[in-house]
Amino acid sequence: MVLIQRIATLCFVVALPLFLITANVRFLAGEQRLYERGFRTFDSDQRTGLSLAELDRAGAEIIDYFEDDADLLRIRVTRAGEEEALFSQREVEHMKDVKSLMRTVFRLNEVSLAYVLAYIAGVFLWARARSLRRLAVEAICGIGLMAALAGAVGVLAIIGFEAMWERFHKVVFSNDLWQLNPRTDRLIQMFPEEFWQETTLILVALTAAEALLIVACAVAYLVLARTRGPQAPAPIRVRPIKPGAAQPAE
Repeated sequence: MVLIQRIATLCFVVALPLFLITANVRFLAGEQRLYERGFRTFDSDQRTGLSLAELDRAGAEIIDYFEDDADLLRIRVTRAGEEEALFSQREVEHMKDVKSLMRTVFRLNEVSLAYVLAYIAGVFLWARARSLRRLAVEAICGIGLMAALAGAVGVLAIIGFEAMWERFHKVVFSNDLWQLNPRTDRLIQMFPEEFWQETTLILVALTAAEALLIVACAVAYLVLARTRGPQAPAPIRVRPIKPGAAQPAE
């Protein structure tokens, strides 16, 4: 029984930061404003030769692609009055790999959320002051684990993003379709490395803000619980029997 409890606790400590990270990745992957800002900040219209309106529409179709059941991403755009495919076959195949990765992230997000909620519900179902304090401590431990990871990613995103980004692709993808030419391939023209560096920093900032909120709530509970201390049971009052009064029947 003790072993099962320890395994459940360890899973919670891992699931909490996993949920926060995957939730933020999912949010940013579907955030149209992030795409539109990137197109304008990094001059994607000049890189691709497409209008910002066409790029914005393509960005919306990419977001839909991550959530729909389509196997391949087929986007048609208009340039100089002529309709053409936005991406080459190599880029389309790479986006298929990206969609598979995103689906994995989405499932991890859902599973980790389900576990965190089930664990918290279980603690409250058998709620005791000790178990609630332990939950607060476990949440802080999970956030500490995430803080170490997010801090390392944040530092690498600032001082060595290119090497980290390349290593990430080599680990995650089993082929070299991600190696695109910035002079000819529109996918990397739309989303250059600078875009991903900035997005990574936004991801770290969002996760850090959520982590601070959770830690603040957990610490506040621990402080309040310690201040109140264990509540003593109500005293039992014994009423004295007056001389000559009738004794209660046995």
